[in-house]
Amino acid sequence: MFVGRLLATLVHLRHATTHDVLACWFGVDRSTITRAIGEMRPLLAERGCTITPGVRLRTLTEVVDHLGASGKTGIIDGTEIRVRRPAAGRKDREKFISGKSKQNAVKTMVVTDGDGRMLFCSPTEHGSCADITHARQLGLVRLLEGGPAAEILADAGYQGLGAQTGGRVVTPPHRKFKKNAPDWYEEMHERQRKAHSSRRIRVEHGIAHLKNWRALARHLGRREHISDTVQAASPPCCPTSRSRT
Repeated sequence: MFVGRLLATLVHLRHATTHDVLACWFGVDRSTITRAIGEMRPLLAERGCTITPGVRLRTLTEVVDHLGASGKTGIIDGTEIRVRRPAAGRKDREKFISGKSKQNAVKTMVVTDGDGRMLFCSPTEHGSCADITHARQLGLVRLLEGGPAAEILADAGYQGLGAQTGGRVVTPPHRKFKKNAPDWYEEMHERQRKAHSSRRIRVEHGIAHLKNWRALARHLGRREHISDTVQAASPPCCPTSRSRT
């Protein structure tokens, strides 16, 4: 039954409930639960985010077009999800080590609107991949450079994208003085930095909703499934999840 398979998958993603426990709850064999989750997870990952009735965003291109057409501001940020340590001898084992958290992780780029509503959650990259590199690999520079005029707020990890996108990616202001900065400059810089931070804080709220799903707080399954897991679990976590199907 489709509804039963969907419910089992959502419970697994939300609470990291084991397949054995779900099999007991639903009165079926463990292999049935495993097969159901394997079938439903890609379907959930492909469904995208419903912004308004009839408008569904599935790709980063559609998100940028939506922001440009609606005149809304987008906010981007990267977030890490801990994963199991790869087996000894795996040639790309070191790529999973995050320079930020010093743990084995994968990284995804999140895009929300100014209200913190989830618009896009990207496929994952190794934890060692820098935020700005991941954004470039996803084609964000190309989309903004030749696409509609859209303002994207970002943190200091995306410094440099502003120049590459004609100012469409807005990052915190650079410090002009490395040492012995005048008092008036320190005050101005701090005021500008806080103003920028207060505008982009909504993406942190969106990411916090993501991490309420146990599968995204720490992933204990197969790493080749993590991209589908992230995209499957991300849309229901937003504050306006009732508008999604």
